[in-house]
Amino acid sequence: MRKSSSSFLALGAALALGALAVSAGTSVTVGIAKFVSHPALDDIERGIRDELSASVPGISFDLQNANADMATAAQIARKFKADRVALAIGIATPTAQALVSAIKDIPVVFSAVTDPVAAGLVSSYAAAGKNVTGTSDMTPVREQLDLLVSMKPIKRLGHVYNAGEANSAKLAELVRAYAKEKGIALVESTVANSAEVRTAVLSIADRIDGLYLGNDNTVFSAVNTVAELCLQKKIPLVTADPTSAETVPVLAATGFDYYAMGRATGRIAARILKGENPGSIPTYFPTAAAEQSLVINLDVAAKIGVTVPAATIAAAKVIIRNGAVERKAP
Repeated sequence: MRKSSSSFLALGAALALGALAVSAGTSVTVGIAKFVSHPALDDIERGIRDELSASVPGISFDLQNANADMATAAQIARKFKADRVALAIGIATPTAQALVSAIKDIPVVFSAVTDPVAAGLVSSYAAAGKNVTGTSDMTPVREQLDLLVSMKPIKRLGHVYNAGEANSAKLAELVRAYAKEKGIALVESTVANSAEVRTAVLSIADRIDGLYLGNDNTVFSAVNTVAELCLQKKIPLVTADPTSAETVPVLAATGFDYYAMGRATGRIAARILKGENPGSIPTYFPTAAAEQSLVINLDVAAKIGVTVPAATIAAAKVIIRNGAVERKAP
């Protein structure tokens, strides 16, 4: 008990010093580590920086990229700890796990973690009482798969993911449950790194009617390759990342606006820097319509011979048509 009390006193002192630094207008350094560079995670990083730059005076950033390597993620965590950053932010599950494992006396904020409890970051989604909190991107798997099935009858569903990512393993369970419920044969292919993605897709391409990509960081670092293969094979591809769907030729994507998620993460970080205890802040789950998006690519639909229902087009926030991006007014 005495050790636990000392830890909370140390954390409280660190937070108080952070609040004093902000109020005094002196420089405050926040470490931001992302697992890999791809459009969704890049947008989260940008949202965090924009939010903190607007709300915290004297803010500076130590930006790090693990390049999808866990050893590098652990090295970054040790660097943040040694440098005594005011607050460390981990974008995506593997990076957040590395930070939480290494840092116990500095606030840690996670972003885009599918299931922070299963990942071992917090003990509950409510205020967890430690130095960790953040935002979840528990993606709406059922809605995403319903979207795919609505555009083409699917008897054999393809799913490619990295079984080593806790978030991807969790989503794979949900995909299996959906396929079983709908009587769809599921054809899975797993990868350990982005270099394996092309081979993984080709290994199942001739045995599937459609392909689903959840928010898997390893696979999304090679999403251009996946999209091009699906175009060649005329396979409808639905993903969980509307951000990359605006520039990558996927049939459709529905999920979170990751820039908005970055802003939400930044707001949590700002509260902590101004003195709030991270242990009193519950995990944030985006639910507002403004935090989600549906992207439909009618050019891809035409190339692969898929007719998109009129209701789906009407519901889309972004439509790709004749090479142009059309955004509906909010």
